Amino acid sequence: MQPSYSPWGEVDWSETLCPGFEMVATPSHGGIMVERTAAMRLSAAARKCGQWDGGYLCFEEDCAENVVLRELLDKDMWQIPERIRDPEAFEEAINKNIREYNPEYWSARQRWYRKREQAKQTEKEAGGAPRKRPLPAAVR
Repeated sequence: MQPSYSPWGEVDWSETLCPGFEMVATPSHGGIMVERTAAMRLSAAARKCGQWDGGYLCFEEDCAENVVLRELLDKDMWQIPERIRDPEAFEEAINKNIREYNPEYWSARQRWYRKREQAKQTEKEAGGAPRKRPLPAAVR
C-alpha cells in the first residue's frame, strides 16, 4: 500500500501492520491509514474513531491510532513487535490512551470482549465442541 500522502502531510516512512493497515509518519505527525476494504475488518465502533481522507480511513497518532492497534491485537491480526521491551506496559498504554480519548469505543470494546470471553468459557465447558445454534425460522 505505502501511501505517499496522508492527512498529516507527505509521508516520510510507513510500516505495514497487516494487509491494508499502514502506519505512516510525516515530518511533523502521523497515524494509521486503513484501506477502504480493510476498514470493514474493524468494528463499527472503531470506524467511528477515524476520518475518511482520499479513500483511506485515517486514525491520528495522538488520540485515535491506538483504537486500531487494540482492534488488531484483539483480532490476532497484529502482534506487538519484538523491539518493544515491555509488551505488557505497551498494551496498557494503548488501553489507557483509548480510555482517555475514546471512551465510547472502550465501552463497546469491553462489551465485545466480555461476550467473546464468555463464549470461549462456554465452549471450553462443552468440551471444545462448537455451540449448536438453531437455524433461523426462514431456513427451517
